[in-house]
Amino acid sequence: MPLFRRSDGTLARDVAPYRQIMPFIMRTRNESAVYFKQTFHLEKTLRFIEEWNARGGPRITLFHVFLHAAVHVLHRRPRLNRFVAGGRLYDRDGIWISYSAKKALNDASPIVVLKRRMDPAASFAQLVEAQQVDLKGGRSDEKSHVDRELGLILALPAFIIRLFIRLQFTLYDWNLLPDAFMRPDPMFASMFIANLGSLKMDSAYHHLYEYGNIGVFAVLGRVQHVVEPDHEGKPVMRPIAEARYTFDERVEDGLYGAQSMEILRQMVEDPEAHGYRPT
Repeated sequence: MPLFRRSDGTLARDVAPYRQIMPFIMRTRNESAVYFKQTFHLEKTLRFIEEWNARGGPRITLFHVFLHAAVHVLHRRPRLNRFVAGGRLYDRDGIWISYSAKKALNDASPIVVLKRRMDPAASFAQLVEAQQVDLKGGRSDEKSHVDRELGLILALPAFIIRLFIRLQFTLYDWNLLPDAFMRPDPMFASMFIANLGSLKMDSAYHHLYEYGNIGVFAVLGRVQHVVEPDHEGKPVMRPIAEARYTFDERVEDGLYGAQSMEILRQMVEDPEAHGYRPT
């Protein structure tokens, strides 16, 4: 049993012995990584996005549809929202999503990383509004909490920084890292989503960060058109997008993860059938 309670989760109880031993024999996230690739057929999705944007108000993209689906999957499949600390498996307190965005579409522009606690009871419209507020703040000239914190740390000599990071890892494993460090840090989250589609790029597999406790990394690619056979076998042009996932197998087995992503696929491919509404 761990010696100290955590502020960001509670010890998972319904864990089979073979899974309890995994963090001790697979000690890092990348050593434990499992990879999934998923293709979305977007006929209904793009029609939904077009009709939504035609009504006015905050514009949406495929990213918003994907984000909303990810929140609901993490809510419906709670074992996906676990993390490893100190060799133990924990149920995370809440659904936290981190995602990255460029401040501007040019090579010199920095990337901003945003994090929000998601409410699965919120409507799609409420999620879009909250994301737009976060993005506006992230793209402003005001420094984020993480930027200010890093500015102080990086002013120290390199050997002090290494000692500080090592101390952070140790405190994390012993459940002693203060909540004030973890709560605003985007590396402590349920899922990280990188929207490469916004940069007109294809999806790619991304490593899991050893720092923090993110167990799922999702990369969403650009919308593209491919030739596929229809139900009669005739070639037709279809809009698709790919997502690629890197998943910490210590959290849950690959089958649970694959079935969870199948629910996500169904929601992304047919938003209206899964409750996406203007209000």
